[in-house]
Amino acid sequence: MSPATDRRRSPAGARLDLLSPGEVARLGGLEVTTRGIVDGFLAGLHRSPRRGFSVEFAEHRQYQPGDEPRYVDWKLLARTDRLYVKQFEEETNLRAMLVLDASASMGWRGAEERLTKLDYASRLAAALAMVLLRQRDATGLVTFDAEVRSVLPPRVRRGHWQALAGALAGLAPGTTTAAESALHQVVGALRRRGMVIFCSDLLLEPALTLKALKFLRHRGHDVLVLHVADPAELELARGEETRFRDPETGRTVTLAPTDWAQAYRETVDRVVREWGAACRGAGIHYALVTTDLPFGTALGRTLAAR
Repeated sequence: MSPATDRRRSPAGARLDLLSPGEVARLGGLEVTTRGIVDGFLAGLHRSPRRGFSVEFAEHRQYQPGDEPRYVDWKLLARTDRLYVKQFEEETNLRAMLVLDASASMGWRGAEERLTKLDYASRLAAALAMVLLRQRDATGLVTFDAEVRSVLPPRVRRGHWQALAGALAGLAPGTTTAAESALHQVVGALRRRGMVIFCSDLLLEPALTLKALKFLRHRGHDVLVLHVADPAELELARGEETRFRDPETGRTVTLAPTDWAQAYRETVDRVVREWGAACRGAGIHYALVTTDLPFGTALGRTLAAR
């Protein structure tokens, strides 16, 4: 067994896409773990790497001497008694954009054995990009915090996944969050109908973000929102009086978690329901993904929405 192969296996030889994020994090870098996650996820599906690649009819053009006879539209000749040839446009099955939140709040984790929200989302985005590219779907990436930090246009050429993985591997938590400008970048990147996967902890301005997401949906794109959350954000751990600090604004509050646990849980549940309802009402797919969720389950939910 080669060293590279050994690094992609757990001590028990389990599929990486079914391991916990903490276990995956201990097995190596983003590229090694992501390849293992995708290889495990696709095992047994027997998908052709060129599935969906097609040549789409564009228009007719009057026949000119030298045109190949195989492109002549013989049915049109029979109806009109004129020679026309078919012109085609080659295209991939899909054009997809991954839009990843890299703000300061994404750099948080509630336990040492888990990945930060940004590390989890980066690995999941890299795995999704690999799945899409293997299906010949042109895939791009936008990262943002208070402003757009990087843009990789959708491509399907050889070596593009390495460029995507490199951008994700070098990503560090930034400052505050403003998703609207990042989502507007997608409009220019996807000239035809495509797919937008928005990965964020959604600790941002809901109204402006939803407006931008709805605009993309209005343009005909399939839109998927992956709400990335650490389990500790969903349930306030009971304990002694604690000071909590907002990583983006620096504001702090001191409270006794035991006294506020119930109210906190009700508030979180309400926010999750509101995001889900607002997205569904606009025809947008929404999924809550916690950072203790095995990658295989997260990938399955994400691609099922597609």
